[in-house]
Amino acid sequence: MIKGVHHVQITIPKDAEEEGKKFYCGLLGLPEKEKPEALQGRGGFWLEVGDRDVHVGTESDFDRYSTKAHIAYQVDNLPYWKKILEKEQIKIVEAVPISGFDRFEFRDPFGNRVEMIQPK
Repeated sequence: MIKGVHHVQITIPKDAEEEGKKFYCGLLGLPEKEKPEALQGRGGFWLEVGDRDVHVGTESDFDRYSTKAHIAYQVDNLPYWKKILEKEQIKIVEAVPISGFDRFEFRDPFGNRVEMIQPK
């Protein structure tokens, strides 16, 4: 029986960890979580998002713009996040409306598709 989601992994290019931390920890305010010692030499970093983790791994020669794969962060002030991202000149894409939620999408600095979603 599957009990839940433990973590999600996204990737950024190799040697882009500092830029990734500036975006995810700095701009989005997600706290970094220490990786287990056995995994520390593999590149990337881990983030705490509520009661789950997002693992940011490294992977080169991959076109992140070519995939619909994405992560959706649930927020409680969607207009705030839209304003923060637009201030950083990140292009906001209005998402197809779905019942019960407001949402929008954008690409992180590495091309990963990201969704911000808020229950109505």
